Amino acid sequence: MELLFLATMLGLLIWATILLLPSRPYSTRESLAVLSAEKTTLSEVTVLIPARNEASTITETLAALKAQDSQLKVILVDDQSTDNTIKYANSAKLDNLLILSGAKLPKGWSGKLWALEQGRKYVQTRYLVLVDADIILKPGLIKAILTKAKKNDIKLLSLMAHLRMSSFWEIILMPAFIFFFKLIYPFRLSNSSNSKIAAAAGGCILLETEILKELGGFKSIQNALIDDCALAKKVKQSGYKTWLGLTHSVISTRRYDKLSIIREMITRTAYTQLNYSPLLLLFCTILMIIAFLIPVTAILQTQSIIIIMGLITLCIQAICYLPILRYYSLNPLCAILLPFIGMLYLFFTLNSAYCYYFSKGICWKDRYYKN
Repeated sequence: MELLFLATMLGLLIWATILLLPSRPYSTRESLAVLSAEKTTLSEVTVLIPARNEASTITETLAALKAQDSQLKVILVDDQSTDNTIKYANSAKLDNLLILSGAKLPKGWSGKLWALEQGRKYVQTRYLVLVDADIILKPGLIKAILTKAKKNDIKLLSLMAHLRMSSFWEIILMPAFIFFFKLIYPFRLSNSSNSKIAAAAGGCILLETEILKELGGFKSIQNALIDDCALAKKVKQSGYKTWLGLTHSVISTRRYDKLSIIREMITRTAYTQLNYSPLLLLFCTILMIIAFLIPVTAILQTQSIIIIMGLITLCIQAICYLPILRYYSLNPLCAILLPFIGMLYLFFTLNSAYCYYFSKGICWKDRYYKN
């Protein structure tokens, strides 16, 4: 009972600390909205899209880019697709679209970064926008981020995509994905020049082409599975300003309507996030049990003090989670499911470690990676 008391107290302390942190990692204040069309043109911007078996999404992605600006240049690198990705890309009839057939993946590279590196060599504009093949950019979005980057001297600007939240599992688990990402990488600290924390969201990234060239292109992060954050770290370490925010104007159309699909998505990078360290995995497991399982266990006890601490902890959890639920216009009652969600994410993390040690490695797009 004393051990449970101490664990409950520690869980309360963890969530109270998160709530009171000056950085407010749960806040949604770092966001960008496209309020009106900027007058600037996009002649100095090239969009670079890596695509591997994206026939189901690429048409919408390119159609959205067509609506941005007639002078926008687009390079699509087909990463050895086995479906009709190229056929559907051509059907978009984009005037300034260049489609490249990607070469075979060399050893030591991740597929996405190899595709981006091949496309980068064809970019001749001052700015480069990296867009995933399942992303829809609302009209005016590229002009808005270009204007913000120029005005604030931001060299790398990225936006967290509005993930699909329609099916049961998407509503339950996808907001939590963004919530946990923000806890790991507080946006306020990531955007501060005085902090070593650096993060980006790979769905939509704007950066200056010369700076990427200065870094050595994507070769400098060639085997990174969490490539967006690795790129942001490189840019920030070079003394340049980065910025990351939420938005409703970058929309992911990728479906996560099955638990197995979400598990695969989390499994791909969870153990990578822990630097493949068994010690960090053990620490993460203990921390998440204390943060999510112990408060629920506490309210089922008979000792009043333990029950009260458990209830307070669950209330603080909900308070921290509510801003994300409000931002995405979801039912606030979903906040009471956070302990269950947290334990599911712990299971995905353990599964990620299992795949790393006892299978071919982390699987993504029919390729296996094992750093």
